[in-house]
Amino acid sequence: MKAINISDIKKIGVVQKAKPEPQKGEVLLKIKYVGFCGSDLNTFLGKNPIVKLPVVPGHEISATVEEVTEGVSETLRKGMRCTVNPYTNCEHCSSCRNGRPNACRYNQTLGVQRDGAMAEYIVVPWQKVIVDDAISERNFALVEPMSVGFHAVSRAEVTDLDVVMVIGCGMIGIGALVRAALRGARVIAVDVDDEKLQFAKRMGAVYTINSATEDVHARLSEITGDMGPDVVIEAVGAPATYRMAVDEVAFTGRVVCIGYAKSEVAFETKHFVSKELDIRGSRNALPEDFRAVMEYVKRNEIPDILISGIYPPEKAEEAMTAWSDNPGKVFRIFIAF
Repeated sequence: MKAINISDIKKIGVVQKAKPEPQKGEVLLKIKYVGFCGSDLNTFLGKNPIVKLPVVPGHEISATVEEVTEGVSETLRKGMRCTVNPYTNCEHCSSCRNGRPNACRYNQTLGVQRDGAMAEYIVVPWQKVIVDDAISERNFALVEPMSVGFHAVSRAEVTDLDVVMVIGCGMIGIGALVRAALRGARVIAVDVDDEKLQFAKRMGAVYTINSATEDVHARLSEITGDMGPDVVIEAVGAPATYRMAVDEVAFTGRVVCIGYAKSEVAFETKHFVSKELDIRGSRNALPEDFRAVMEYVKRNEIPDILISGIYPPEKAEEAMTAWSDNPGKVFRIFIAF
């Protein structure tokens, strides 16, 4: 079968692999679409320290059930459309014991710590398969990345009383602002790209700020009556946006960090204490986040703009090169099998 392989920095292409055979309790899936995410781009560029090359990328999955085995739940049948929870959990570490398997100490995400889904077929434990024939093949590949943003909003404990600032209007940030808006919060979207900000408003943001051309602090003072946002969700992963989150959040506010900064970040730590801040990380997503995204997808039209391009496996290098050359203009790129 065909599979996409990242063999070295900026080296990606199609290889032939044996079609996997499911064992007891496993399901064989036929892949339809897989999205490239930021971790895949960093792997391609040699900036992902937790990846060991070579690796098959991909964990944003749309597939159909091809074969079930003994021990698989009767709720799974051949032909059903599905996505996959791409994370593993050990069930024994502190995260798992505390009911947060998304942050398992020993997690291995598909396409990161182990080979991923960019192949014609994959095998997964049946418990990781999430089916719903009311969701299209295209939209299923959007569920996992949106769920990461949904999870960040849960970590922030957002309510309808909150003003929420989302920094970064890429795919993850869009997921966060959608979920915050669904909870009744007033959402402020911050980005450096006016087209993304216009789209953010379409998806639920009440206010937008272009941090490259506007005074962020002055605009926030105007919007919030000099209070600052109750919640800031950092979805970029840059030192400047990490500092912005801490500097601009309201006193006793909550900061939730999704993005990984690629270098050390220096903070005015007095803000941690004087504002009595809650600063929280947000990693991956829980099953309830997947379910929430799926309900949203079923009830709302998902704009085509979220899919920046669809490529065959043979053009994976072209797709990744185009994204790395202009990262600010891309939401999601799909590989279609």
